[in-house]
Formats: sequence, C-alpha cells, structure tokens
Amino acid sequence: MNREFPRRVVINIKVRNFYYLIAGVLAMLFAVTHAWNGQSVMLPMLDIKAMSMDTRTVFTYVWHIITAENLVFGITFISMSFQSDRSKIRFAAWMIVAILIVRLMVILGVTALLDVSALTDTFIDSIAIVIYVVLIILGTTMKTKQSDG
Repeated sequence: MNREFPRRVVINIKVRNFYYLIAGVLAMLFAVTHAWNGQSVMLPMLDIKAMSMDTRTVFTYVWHIITAENLVFGITFISMSFQSDRSKIRFAAWMIVAILIVRLMVILGVTALLDVSALTDTFIDSIAIVIYVVLIILGTTMKTKQSDG
C-alpha cells in the first residue's frame, strides 16, 4: 500500500526592511488620523452659507485624496518591507520621498503666503513628515546584509 501525503506549503514571510515597515505603519496611521480630523473637525466647518457648494466639494475631495494617498503609501511601504530585492523598490521609495517633500513645501509655502503667524500651527504636521521622510531615506540606504537579516 503506497500512500502519498500532500506536501505542506510553507510561506516564509520575513521583514527585510524595518524602516519601510515603520514608515508603512505610520502612513496608515496618518491616513486614519487625517480622515478622522477631516470628518470631525475640518469638513464640518465647511458647512457655512458663505461658501459655495463647488468650493466645499473641491475642498472635501482634495482632503480625501490626501487620505487615500497616505493609505496607498502605507500599503506600498508595508509590502516593500518584505521584498528582498532592494533595487526594484528603491525608485518607488525615492518618488514617495519627493512627493512628501513637495507636500511639505506646499504646506509651508501656502501657509507663509496666506498667514505667516499660522506657521506654528503646521509644526506637528511638518515634524511628522520629516520623521516619515527620514525613515524612508534610512530604509533606502540600508546595506544588503542588514536588510536580509
């Protein structure tokens, strides 16, 4: 009597880049807090009669575009944290860094242009973006030996 037993399939998932994993988790957290802040604080303030419906609509979808962007960045970095071939993911990481730096420049530039005294209100957001960018850059500069272990 010859019995064949099914082979066990073992999936070996190993974090190769903890910087990307942390950046991904932070981005997911940023997406949740951005959506929450929008729904509970910012977007209800738009319900004023002096503002046209078109302006409120644009503000609302731009707000949610940023939320969705953060969510996509989070998913991207979490999946990139498991990749063993860094050469395939480095370009994506640098593109996201560029987007985040431009985002920070827009936040600071527009705030300074419209109300310089409000720059202090952007401090927490600015620090969060800088920490996020630093984590991504650290992830791109990891040596192969470190990322494999």
